[in-house]
Amino acid sequence: MLNKAADLAGPGISTYEEVEKILPTGYAPLLNRLDTQRAIFVIKRYIEDHLCKELNLNMVQVPLIVDRESGVNDYLDRDGSRTPVEFPCGLGLEKRITAQVVQAATKWKRMALAQFECAVGEGICTDMRAVRKDYFLDHDHSSYVDQWDWERRITADMRNLDVLKDTVQRIWKVIRGAGLHAQKLFPELKSSKYPELPEHLTFIHAEDLLEMYPDLPRKQRETAILQKYPAVFIIGIGWVLKDGYPHEMRAADYDDWVTDTHAMTGRDTHGLNGDILVWNPVTKRRHELTSMGIRVTKKTMKMQLELSNQLDFLKLPYHKAILNDKIPLSIGGGIGQARTFMYLLRTAHLGEVTVSVWPKQLKEICEKKNIHVLE
Repeated sequence: MLNKAADLAGPGISTYEEVEKILPTGYAPLLNRLDTQRAIFVIKRYIEDHLCKELNLNMVQVPLIVDRESGVNDYLDRDGSRTPVEFPCGLGLEKRITAQVVQAATKWKRMALAQFECAVGEGICTDMRAVRKDYFLDHDHSSYVDQWDWERRITADMRNLDVLKDTVQRIWKVIRGAGLHAQKLFPELKSSKYPELPEHLTFIHAEDLLEMYPDLPRKQRETAILQKYPAVFIIGIGWVLKDGYPHEMRAADYDDWVTDTHAMTGRDTHGLNGDILVWNPVTKRRHELTSMGIRVTKKTMKMQLELSNQLDFLKLPYHKAILNDKIPLSIGGGIGQARTFMYLLRTAHLGEVTVSVWPKQLKEICEKKNIHVLE
C-alpha cells in the first residue's frame, strides 16, 4: 500500500524531474499568444456575467491585503504550514498595521455579505488576486493566484446536499458554457486532438471513492475516477474517512466538513463541501477547477477547530463574529481563473495563460517542450 499520509502534504508534484516527465511531448498550443489573451478575456467576461446570473450574485471589490489581527486571511489547510506574505504598513503610526497579502478571500466574503446587506439567495462575486508563496511551482500551481471568489447567503434549512449539488451543477453549466462560447469565436479550439467538454458532472462522496480504490492515495483515487467520468464533484473533503485519513486536509473555519449527512445519504457520511475535478486531456492528469462548500455554523466551526487543535482562533474578530451571529449563513467557493483558462483553452501550462514568477529549471523544461511561459 502506498503512503496515504504523505499524499496529504499539499499541492504540487514536488520534483522537476517528475514535472518534465508529465508535461506533454509534441505539444502545440491551439491558439497563438495574442489570440490566447483575447480568448482569456472572452471566457472571463462570460463566466462573470453568467455566474452572477445563475447564482444571483453581484460583482464587488475585494481586498488584496488584510489586517493580520482580523483573522480574515485564509490558511488554506489545517496545519497552518502555508503562511501568508506579511509586512508592516502605515507610515507615521505609533504602531504600524501588520498587513498580510490574502491567500484567498474565503472568510472576507462571508463578512462582506453582511457589509453589502445581501438578502437570502443573493450574494457577491469577486475578481480576487492572491499570493501563495508556499507552493511547489509546477505546470498547474503558481504563487500568483486569481480566482472568482463568490459567496451567497442562505438559511439554516438550505444547509443540505441538495442545495450544494444544485449550486455545483449551475457552476459547471457556466464553465462549460464559457468553453463552448470560446470555441464559437475561436474555431481552432474545437480540435479533434481533444474530446468534447463533458456535458455532465458526476457526484461522488469521498467515502465511496475510498471504497472503490482502497489501496490508492487520494490523488491516484481522483485520477482513477476521472478515467471513468471526465468531470466529477467529490463531496465531503476534510472529514477523516474510514481508512483514518481525510481525503484532503481543509481549513477548519470556513467549509463545513464535519456535519453528519447520514440522513441525506443513508450512509455513514460527513461534510457539505467538495471539489470540481476534470480530466485534462493535454497534461493527461487530474485538474482541479474549484473548491467550495456550505460554510460552518458557530457549532460546526467550534467542532472543527477542536479537531484541528485551533480553538485559540475563537478569540479572533472573524470567529467571534460567527459565534455572535454577526455573519450570515452562506455557501461559497473559489473558481481558479488560470486553471479554468488552461482547461478550456487546452494549454499545457498555467504560465501560458497567466503571468507569474517561475524557476529557471521549470522554464528550461518548458522551452524544450514547446511551451511558452509568460513573464
